[in-house]
Amino acid sequence: MIYLLVFGVALATAVLFTPPVRQLAFRWGIVATPGGRRQHTGMVPKLGGVPIILGYLAGIVLIYAMLPPEGDNTLRLRGVILGSVIIFIGALLDDKLDLAPRWQFAFQILAAVIAIGHTVFIERFTNPLPTTDFWQSGFASLFFYLDATDPNIVVIRPFLVYIISLFWVLGMINAVNFLDGLDGLAAGVSTIAVLMFTLHSYRLLADTGQTAVTLFPLALAGALIGFLRFNFAPATIFLGTTGAWLLGYNLATLSILAPAKLSTALLVMAVPILDVAWLIVARLRQGRHPFQGDRRHLHFRLLDRGLPVRGIVLGYYAVAIAFGLVAIFVASRLLKIGLWLLLTTAVLILLTWLTTRTNRPLPTPDAND
Repeated sequence: MIYLLVFGVALATAVLFTPPVRQLAFRWGIVATPGGRRQHTGMVPKLGGVPIILGYLAGIVLIYAMLPPEGDNTLRLRGVILGSVIIFIGALLDDKLDLAPRWQFAFQILAAVIAIGHTVFIERFTNPLPTTDFWQSGFASLFFYLDATDPNIVVIRPFLVYIISLFWVLGMINAVNFLDGLDGLAAGVSTIAVLMFTLHSYRLLADTGQTAVTLFPLALAGALIGFLRFNFAPATIFLGTTGAWLLGYNLATLSILAPAKLSTALLVMAVPILDVAWLIVARLRQGRHPFQGDRRHLHFRLLDRGLPVRGIVLGYYAVAIAFGLVAIFVASRLLKIGLWLLLTTAVLILLTWLTTRTNRPLPTPDAND
């Protein structure tokens, strides 16, 4: 019953508040104008993060009222909430004032530090290799070592924990921000990711007893599904920076909270992550700012080749669902690695092919992605 209540309250709150937030965005002038990397028509509000965070927080309030977190989860979930508020405030300022990149990163780093300060960090992971020899080699042992009680668990040395955790949070925030280019794309893929987190945590519930950790992504999923009613093509409201940053931050932190969800996040978000890596390298090679927006993202390239928006978005959904289910239900680590490498190869080949076939001039870059 609590699962249905949390999901339903978050969904209903997002649906209820999205229309008045649209009107508020028009009143405040926080709208996306035609041009730049987006090719929409007319003014579209870009305060989608507001109904999402309201729905998410409504679900969280219900969780604390009915089943408050216990033990270490009390501190860690508080860090997720506080960090979400900070990242939302910074994103709201960016949507309104178009902050310079240094201020954008300042807010992102502050939110990441809040999470890390509440022990939401990556300190161990399941050995993805069929052997433990690599982790005991001279070079790898400088950074990692095997858990004494469980050799299948790789422990990250303390000096590296904070660095990896910071890059994970920043990377996921910007991966979702990069992905937010077509109606319903980033919100839909994020919905699939948090539903997979919920399913994964629920399957491990008998071992972990972390019910609150299972309910947090479910609350976010409810808010996202309510918002998607207005965001799927043709969208009447965009995520904006408020939505993209909020989703990226929560995908990063919620994937850390329960065992084995990092691999789920990596598989579900594989295409966006690869797209981000490809573009950052390409922009740096050209001497451009790595976060200056343009239409060279994979989804834009597919759109420019004549594919319909809904077809591209549903294709992303299908890949995310397929690889999310693989992460949860396939036990073989070698098979997971093989599928991830296969997907990586396919995406890189596709990006290379699209790059050589794209002849249309790029529109004037946006200030940032």
